[in-house]
Amino acid sequence: MKMPVGGEDTGMKGKETILLVAAGLLGLTEPIWAGDIAEPSGYRMDDYRAPVPQTLQGAKVVTTAEAEALWRENKAVFFDVMPNTPKPANLPAGTIWRATIRKDIPGSTWLANVGYGALSEETANYFRQGLAAAAGPDKSRAILFYCMTNCWMSWNAAKRAIEWGYSSVIWYPPGADGWEDANLPLEERKPYVISN
Repeated sequence: MKMPVGGEDTGMKGKETILLVAAGLLGLTEPIWAGDIAEPSGYRMDDYRAPVPQTLQGAKVVTTAEAEALWRENKAVFFDVMPNTPKPANLPAGTIWRATIRKDIPGSTWLANVGYGALSEETANYFRQGLAAAAGPDKSRAILFYCMTNCWMSWNAAKRAIEWGYSSVIWYPPGADGWEDANLPLEERKPYVISN
């Protein structure tokens, strides 16, 4: 068989590309972030499920393998910031309500709804209290934020923690679904509730 100039078999190169694309679509590889997504100067205010940047100024960005090592060695406090829709207060009698079941990284604290671009004073206080309850008063303690792949909620929450003076902020962009794709354990979680 005659090889093209440069010694490459272009037939194999095409097959390898197809296999890599298929693996990515099936979630068998680390997510590929859109390289052209720039960090905004402020918070992301809408379209929260969209490609995210590869960076977050002031934070360390980690892969699934790096997040797993932090988790196994208990070197960071994990925070899930996935939004939660509570049961509406005024449902008509007889209406069946099925709350969404959230599975996250074991040992995490689920601080629901703290990843929006604009937070009410009540939600900001909930966020601050949840951070302090789980991570303690030492703002240099490593804290890791996640949500889901291509979710700006964790980017916003990590950015806000940096602005509040936390100095060891870690952002895990693949989130709970990236964790699950790596066949790592998940557990059912309820949102954090402030105790009176």
